[in-house]
Amino acid sequence: MKGQLILASASPRRRELLQQIGLEFEVLTSDAPEITSETEPAEIVKDLSRQKAMAVRMQWEETKFPSDAVRKNTLILGADTVVCHNGRILGKPKDEEEAFFMLRDLADATHKVYTGVTLLGESLCHSFAACTKVDVYPMTDTEILSYIATGDPMDKAGSYGIQGPFAAFVKGIRGDYNNVVGLPVSLVYQELKSLGQL
Repeated sequence: MKGQLILASASPRRRELLQQIGLEFEVLTSDAPEITSETEPAEIVKDLSRQKAMAVRMQWEETKFPSDAVRKNTLILGADTVVCHNGRILGKPKDEEEAFFMLRDLADATHKVYTGVTLLGESLCHSFAACTKVDVYPMTDTEILSYIATGDPMDKAGSYGIQGPFAAFVKGIRGDYNNVVGLPVSLVYQELKSLGQL
């Protein structure tokens, strides 16, 4: 990176993915309400990623008091991921019951995972999205309940993490695997490069 990068996310998975491609960054998070008027999945995640990046930028400026030079050379990366199935957006489950019904819905079917990313700088606000199709094997109610008992689904869009125990039920994917984990890092890298930030 030519300047400083701030990741506007508490997700350990997004941190690991950025580290995996050799980017240095600091982490700042915000409790910005995730409300959008968008209706298309790709537009929803782009809008929410933009909101997160803007909230963290305001917080960063109010608490760190960056100089003009630092402000000019800092990019904030916001991201948001949702699962879409049968025209419904599946976010993080509010409880185990909701996780159960989400997973039952995803079993023996194909769904889409969308991640929106915003790169926000002093004179830049660039948003983009990636989509990956995920095919899931049939799951019995017992298998779903056993998976929920691991605790893995509770902080993840669609009630599952592809990199955890749920891997036993993933029949195949079409698209970027890392996008399903939470960040399409190859696309992030290419967009940073095209913006002259690398």
